[in-house]
Amino acid sequence: MPGSVKKKLLLHICCGPCAVYVVEKLQSEYEVTGFFYNPNIQPSAEYRFRKGELEKLAETLGWVVVYPPYDPREWFEKARGMESELERGARCPVCFRQRLAAAFRYAREHGIEAVATTLSISPYKVTEQINREGIGLEREFGISFLPENFKKRDGYRIGRRMAKTLGAKHQEYCGCLFSLHQRPRHRPKEGEDTGKSDAHQG
Repeated sequence: MPGSVKKKLLLHICCGPCAVYVVEKLQSEYEVTGFFYNPNIQPSAEYRFRKGELEKLAETLGWVVVYPPYDPREWFEKARGMESELERGARCPVCFRQRLAAAFRYAREHGIEAVATTLSISPYKVTEQINREGIGLEREFGISFLPENFKKRDGYRIGRRMAKTLGAKHQEYCGCLFSLHQRPRHRPKEGEDTGKSDAHQG
């Protein structure tokens, strides 16, 4: 509707390249603010690299992005005992919940009406795990969560092409040291289904 005010949405961003397609998709309906909270990313040099790539994209594309302090200590505490879990295993939902909970807290404190995340654009993530945590936090905080699957309809490859055109550099692993040490032995091939839920949503 012309002249209508867009709903405010806080988008948890896992990395700049993953955000390009997602932000463009959401901006038609929402006033999007990015939220780069990822204490799972290690080592710190890798965190700085990914943050830097996002900062360059945000400047080029005119995005508003919030960068909370980086402190991986709480993340390691929550991941204790799950170090040997493979990517897409039991450690991932714990990681998703920590990062999304921070986004929900920020949204509540700043009067933002909805939360979403770029995480589901990755073919290496189980969308059902992500959305289950988001929906649980929606009930806890009373703030809407968008249970999206951004990789459907070839979103992942479209997003990669868009990011490459903008000169954004992609990372080589999920983010945590455990996923780094497991790669490439246990990672699914690019484009491989990440579970039955994704196949149904595609």
